[in-house]
Amino acid sequence: MIMELYALTVHEARARLEKGEISSVDLTRAVLDRIDAVDARVNAYLTVVAERALGQARQADARWAAHRRDKSTAPALLGIPMAIKDEICTRGVRTTAGSKILGKFVPPYDATVMEKLNAAGAILIGKTNQDEFAMGSSTENSRYFVTHNPWDLDRVPGGSSGGSAAAVAADETLFALGTDTGGSVRQPAGLTNIVGLRPTYGRVSRFGVIAFASSLDQVGSLTKDVRDAATILGVIAGYDAREATSVNRPVPDYVGALDGQSHPAEERGTSGLPLQGVCVGVPREYFIEGMQPGVDAVVRAAIRQLESLGATTQEVSLPHTDYSLPTYYLIAPAEASANLARYDGVKYGYRLEESDEMWEVMRATRGDGFGAEVKRRIMLGTYALSAGYYDAYYLKAQKVRTLIKQDFDQAFAQVEDPEHTSGVDVIVAPTSPSVAFKIGEKVNDPLQMYLADVFTLAQALAGIPAISIPCGFVDGLPVGLQLMGRAFDEERVLRVAYAYEQATDWRTRKPAL
Repeated sequence: MIMELYALTVHEARARLEKGEISSVDLTRAVLDRIDAVDARVNAYLTVVAERALGQARQADARWAAHRRDKSTAPALLGIPMAIKDEICTRGVRTTAGSKILGKFVPPYDATVMEKLNAAGAILIGKTNQDEFAMGSSTENSRYFVTHNPWDLDRVPGGSSGGSAAAVAADETLFALGTDTGGSVRQPAGLTNIVGLRPTYGRVSRFGVIAFASSLDQVGSLTKDVRDAATILGVIAGYDAREATSVNRPVPDYVGALDGQSHPAEERGTSGLPLQGVCVGVPREYFIEGMQPGVDAVVRAAIRQLESLGATTQEVSLPHTDYSLPTYYLIAPAEASANLARYDGVKYGYRLEESDEMWEVMRATRGDGFGAEVKRRIMLGTYALSAGYYDAYYLKAQKVRTLIKQDFDQAFAQVEDPEHTSGVDVIVAPTSPSVAFKIGEKVNDPLQMYLADVFTLAQALAGIPAISIPCGFVDGLPVGLQLMGRAFDEERVLRVAYAYEQATDWRTRKPAL
């Protein structure tokens, strides 16, 4: 069967471009045609820049011809179409963060991740829908429209990067960027049968990313397979002097890490099993009462698959996991209330003038410009930071956050098995406690909506890397397997994810759009 161009992975498309078998113009047109064919049902995109994309594709083809003539190495993503979450600034292209208050905002500069992608030759197709200011678990909180899950159009794709996830799952792009504050890359990836990677906090610059919660936000990728996730991370990772939380560390060869080539021979083992010598931690707190039984069964089967690949498993405890939800929903809204104070109708963005009085203009602008969920979190965060409550709520939440991080440190540092005195190498768990829920099912019940992220909050609070990969289906809907690693150990996380992926075919299954 001849694969449609829009269905290619990044590495498959690059191989064909390198050989001259396809052109970037043909590839870009195929993706744009796919958007025309299916996006009216999926609603993944807020903005599509077709003419700009085709212009970039023509330039990419000229560059490819030059590289083939002189046999030089082309940039990693030359001629590859991409989609970008509307939280990330793109120079000259409207960037709304899913909000009415930024409905007409056109950034005069690119985010650092966009600069890196542009330098790598990637082609911007458009900006994807999201929960307003990344606040939500379903992409139902966009001020524009609801995005639909390509596997069942009556269900959510997850959130807040639901537009990016749906675009990748529906083959409306070859890859996408999202942002992950409390699971907003991993959870939609798990619900749409794609790969979602959240890097270590500080590994990827946040400069030019519209802030939700500054100590939690991190740019991540949504891709069709793990090799593509490694490729994209290699492009966007690295130190940025313009961003205060960016960490100055060398960027490893993530693609080389996939088959262990960047690891010592003794660590790779000699049995022929790709995960020989790898110890996988299974946290008892992530297999809980109330989790959908089918999800539990699929994830446990995936753990057995890891064992068949040579990994050993070890039960570990992360005792403060139950506090992740309340801790997150104190810290994130508190930081959001501070970050969103800048949208006041005075400096830039939407302005609603109902009075000549400045305070009335601010009140009217924020009241009309922000949606219900954003207002809810601003109020919650402002309360937590107010005089008399700061110590009782925000400060205590930060102390509990330290305990959550220490749980992971201890799990990675030591286990009961004396043969693994260095601790578990990765920790494995479900990405979500259930498959995708129906649109409208939880939108009026904020607590139930918040619980959809219960398995993806602790990693963000601890600042560690985590990836969601496809691991099966329940009632025809995808289930995600989440792998977590030590800070700045994305190489090992990607290696384990890749070994599992290569032994299964879940990633090859596509929704019938």
